[in-house]
Amino acid sequence: MAVPSRSLADDIRRRTDDELVALVLARPDLARPAPADLTGLAARAGTRASVQRAVEALDQGHLQVLEALVLAGEGATPTDVRRLLAAAEADDATVGAIVEDLRRVALLWRTDGVHHVVRTVPEVLGRTVAGLGAPIRDLRPTPSRATATIEDPTALAALLDEAPPAARAVLDRMAWGPPLGVPPTGGAGRTAVGWLLEHQLLVSVPSDRVALPREVGLALRGGRLHRTTALTAPDLPTRPVAAVDALAGGAASDLLTRVDEVAEAWGAEPPRVLRSGGLAVRDLRRAGELLDTGTERAGFLLEVMYAAQLVADDGELAPVWAPTPRLDEWSAAQAGRRWAVLAAAWLQSTRAPHLVGQRTPAASGPANALGPDLQWPPIRAIRHDVLTELAGLPTGAAPKPEDLLRRLLWRRPLRSGAVLADAVTGVLREAEWLGVTGRGALSTAGRALLGDGTGEPRLEPAVGAMTAELPPPVDHILVQADLTAVAPGPLVGSLAAFMRLAADVESRGGATVYRFAAGSLRRALDAGWSADELLDTLRRASRTPLPQPLEYLVTDVARRHGRTRVGGSAAYVRSDDNAVLEAMLTSHDLAPLLLRRIAPTVLVSQTNPAMVTQLLHDAGFSPVVESPEGAVVVAPVPRRRARSRRAPALALSPVDEPFTRSLVAGLRMAQQASDVRRAEEEHREGPRIPATDPVVTLALLRDAAADRHGVWVGVTDRHGATTRELIHPRRIDGGQVRATDAAGHEKTYSVHRITGATLA
Repeated sequence: MAVPSRSLADDIRRRTDDELVALVLARPDLARPAPADLTGLAARAGTRASVQRAVEALDQGHLQVLEALVLAGEGATPTDVRRLLAAAEADDATVGAIVEDLRRVALLWRTDGVHHVVRTVPEVLGRTVAGLGAPIRDLRPTPSRATATIEDPTALAALLDEAPPAARAVLDRMAWGPPLGVPPTGGAGRTAVGWLLEHQLLVSVPSDRVALPREVGLALRGGRLHRTTALTAPDLPTRPVAAVDALAGGAASDLLTRVDEVAEAWGAEPPRVLRSGGLAVRDLRRAGELLDTGTERAGFLLEVMYAAQLVADDGELAPVWAPTPRLDEWSAAQAGRRWAVLAAAWLQSTRAPHLVGQRTPAASGPANALGPDLQWPPIRAIRHDVLTELAGLPTGAAPKPEDLLRRLLWRRPLRSGAVLADAVTGVLREAEWLGVTGRGALSTAGRALLGDGTGEPRLEPAVGAMTAELPPPVDHILVQADLTAVAPGPLVGSLAAFMRLAADVESRGGATVYRFAAGSLRRALDAGWSADELLDTLRRASRTPLPQPLEYLVTDVARRHGRTRVGGSAAYVRSDDNAVLEAMLTSHDLAPLLLRRIAPTVLVSQTNPAMVTQLLHDAGFSPVVESPEGAVVVAPVPRRRARSRRAPALALSPVDEPFTRSLVAGLRMAQQASDVRRAEEEHREGPRIPATDPVVTLALLRDAAADRHGVWVGVTDRHGATTRELIHPRRIDGGQVRATDAAGHEKTYSVHRITGATLA
C-alpha cells in the first residue's frame, strides 16, 4: 500500500518519469541550474520566484480555478470549486482537467484524493484574490458578536437586507473590487460608511482606508468568485486571405533591399552614438528619408539589424554605429538564408522596436532606437504567443487584431491590457514588415520558422520556405525617356550597387523606380566612373535603348565635372573657366571659405581641401580633388566596420525533451543515492548529529572536556565525506581538539572539519 504524500516534495518524488518531464518542460526555470535531486527540484518548485513565473504563465481558466482552490481552503472538493465558479462550463470534466493541469505544473499537490495548494501560491496571488479582500479574522483577529455574524452566511444575508440604501450602494460599488476604498469625509456617504463600520461590513485599515471583508464580498456577489467565468478560450473568428506567401515574399525582398541600403550608407558615414546610448532622433529621421519610410519602420529595421549583429557600437573614443564584419558574411549568403537570419534574430530578441519614440518607465524621455531603454524581455514571449495563435489557424486565415488581442488577454490575464494591446499591435505590424505574415495571416516561411512552438526558431526549414517565395533577382533594368529606370524585381548585387550609386530611388514596390539626376550622376563620377563607362554599363543592363535625354545628361554632367580642381595649400581651387571662379567669389554660400584669387585661374582658402570640396558640391559646382602632380584623385568609398560583439562563452542547451529526460534520469539516480545515505545514517550507531555553529561546537566540546563526557561529532575528511565518531575531548587549543576515540586511541581533530556535535 502506497504511503500518502505529506508535502509537495513527497508528491514530486512519487511522480513517474513522464510526469517529471512534463513538469520541467512546463517550468523550464526548474532546470537552470540543475537541482541536486528530486527533493531539490521540489524545493525550487515551491520558491516564490518560480511559482510567480508559473502563475504568470496560466491562462484565465486555470487562474480562476486556482483562485477558487485558494479561497475554498484546505480540503476543498470539486463541488466547492464549481460552486465558486458558478458557470455552465464549469462541469466536472472541465474543472477536473484544469485541476490536473495545475498539479502537473506543481502548483498543487495531492494526498488521498485531496488537492492542496502550494504554500507560496497565495503569497503570489496577493491578499486580494479575485478582487476579494482579506477574511474578517485577518482584519479583526479578536472574536466578537459582529465577526461571528459576518462568518455566518445566514446572519450575514439578514444583515445585508437590513442595510440602508446608501450603505448598500457603497457595498455594491466595492463588491467586484477593489476591496479597499477611501471613506467620504461628510454628507450622506459618511453616515452610510459609519453604519457599515459599526456592523463590521467594512473594516478600518491603515492609511485612512476601509476594507471589504472577503465573506461580505462573496455574499454580495451571490457566492460567485468572478463576474464572468471563462474556463475555455474565446473563439477566434478569421477571414480568408489570398496570396499570403507572395505578399510575404515581397515584404522580405523589400526588407533585404533596405538593409543593404542602410549598410552601404552607414559604412560610408556612420552616425554617432549618443552619450546615453542609442541613435539620435536626427539620424533616425535621416535613415527614414534614405529608406523612403517613416521613423517607426526605420527604427524597426535598425533594431532587426542590431539584433542580428549586423550593426554595432564600434567602441571607439568617439563611438559610431557601424556595420560589423558579420555583415559581409551575411551579404554573401543566399537571399532566403539572409532573411531567415533576420527573422530568427527578431523572434529571439528581447528588444521592443515598437517603443521607439515612446516614453518608457525606465526612461526620462522618449526611447531612442538602438538605445538601452528598448530592452523589454516580455516582448519575446508576446511575439511567441502571437505567432503561436496564428499558427493554430488554418493556412491563409487571418483574425482581426481586436479578436486576437481578446484571445491573448485570456491566455495571459495577469498582463496589463493597455500594455499588451500596444505590444500586440507592434508585433503584428513588425511581422508584416518582416514577411513572417501576409495581410495578417501566417506565411509558410513564418510557420516553418516558428517550428514546434518551443521558442527556438528553425532556420533551415525557414530558409527553404522563403527561398521559394522570394522573387528571383534580375540582371536588367528598363530605362525610360523621362530619365527614370524601372527594376522589375530585386537586382543582382553588382547591378544593385551601381544603381544605388548612379541613381536615386523614386518609388518602391514590386518594381523599383530609379531616377537619374545631375547629383546622382556626379556621385558616380566622384567614385571614379567616366561618362563612357556609365553609358556602357547602362546599355548592357537596359533591355530598352538609352534615350537621348539621358545620354545628354550624362555627357553634360561629365563635361562640367572636374573643371574645378581642389588641392592642398591649405587648399587651392583651380579652373580654366574664369566665369566659374567669379561665381565662387561672389557666392554667399562660399563666404566661410574666405576665397581669394592669386592668379587668373587659381583661388586659395585656409580651409582644408575636404571641406572646400564638400562646400563646392553643396553650392552646385562639380569639383574634383587633384594630387600635387595635377592628377585627379578618386577617394575610395569608406567601409567602416565595428568590432563584432563577443559571443557568450557558454552556450546553454535548450530545455527540450531529450535534455529534460536526461536531467530527470540523473535526478532519479541522485534521489536513490540520497535515500540510501539517509537509510544508512538512520541505522548507524549513535544519535543523529545536527549541524551546529562553530562557536556552539567549541562551547560544547569545552564543557565535555571539563566534565569528562563523551561527544558524538560529525567530521568531514579531505574528500568531503562526513563520518560520525564518538570521542572524549581532552584539550581544545589553537583550533585543534585533542581527544580519545572509542578504541582508546589519541587523535587530533581540526575544529573547522567538525560539522556538528551532540553529547553522548
